[in-house]
Amino acid sequence: MERWNASCGGCEEAWVDLAEDILKVVEAVDIVLWPVALDFKRKDVEALKDGEIAVAFLNGAVRTSEQEDWSKLLRRKAGVVIAFGSCAHLGGIPGLANFSDRQGVFDAAYGYLPTVENPDGTRPELKTKMPEGDLELPEIYDTVYALDQVIDVDYYLPGCAPPPDLIMEAVGAILAGELPPKGSVLAPDKSLCDTCDRNESKPDKIELTELKRPHMTFMDPEKCFLAEGVLCMGPATRSGCGERCINANMPCRGCFGPTDEVRDHGAKFLSALASIIDINDQDEMDKLAESIPDPAGLSYMYSLPTSILARKRMKKS
Repeated sequence: MERWNASCGGCEEAWVDLAEDILKVVEAVDIVLWPVALDFKRKDVEALKDGEIAVAFLNGAVRTSEQEDWSKLLRRKAGVVIAFGSCAHLGGIPGLANFSDRQGVFDAAYGYLPTVENPDGTRPELKTKMPEGDLELPEIYDTVYALDQVIDVDYYLPGCAPPPDLIMEAVGAILAGELPPKGSVLAPDKSLCDTCDRNESKPDKIELTELKRPHMTFMDPEKCFLAEGVLCMGPATRSGCGERCINANMPCRGCFGPTDEVRDHGAKFLSALASIIDINDQDEMDKLAESIPDPAGLSYMYSLPTSILARKRMKKS
């Protein structure tokens, strides 16, 4: 079965990207829940015995009471739970909301953003009286959580979204009963730089005195991004994505998360970056730092909820 939480829907598209291979999956299993494709209801899942579902693929972070409730329900009903995609694995881009809190998110989304027209200042309420009765909405939490911060997770399938080859390898391992030890990330445990074709163009020692933004510079499709001064998270990121972004001449942004030996994805990247900066003057260093508009958002684009930071501490009102 497959279900999403706080995510963009790209992980649902990843199953479609299997193309004709999806027929092999359908032939081998009985699908009991797939909201984007089939009309199953919550009551259908509740009627199943605990553990009756063989495998549950859950994508998306957890940021509402409904998503937490569904996750806990499926954890009870499934023998194996796989965190599917970056948002379930690490917290993902929705996890960047942890730089604020619910109040701050509401202030932006329903208040001061230039595209918002809300003169009455209407905000979502948990309960609203309507002529037909009380309308109840899920509670939006202050903090966005990765899936394993809410329920026990057996395996992780990384990526934004997971590539078809890794999906089919995971399905094959499940059907053959050949899954690795619990807690494993179902992708290679080496950095993206190890598999990147541009690695051969990287000099023995990179020495940077300036940083360039991708949309403001020409990027040679044959050269290492970091050697050109373009920030790329390849040194801190797990391989297995097929270098999809790099093949499109865009630097890695870290959707596969860190390798097993790395505790904090963003800190690892910042450490790697600091090791190749060749500036001794403080003013020049400040100027270089200012050339990165959002260093925290870049370093933790996909992994803030599972980082050492976890979230920004907010003042209590």
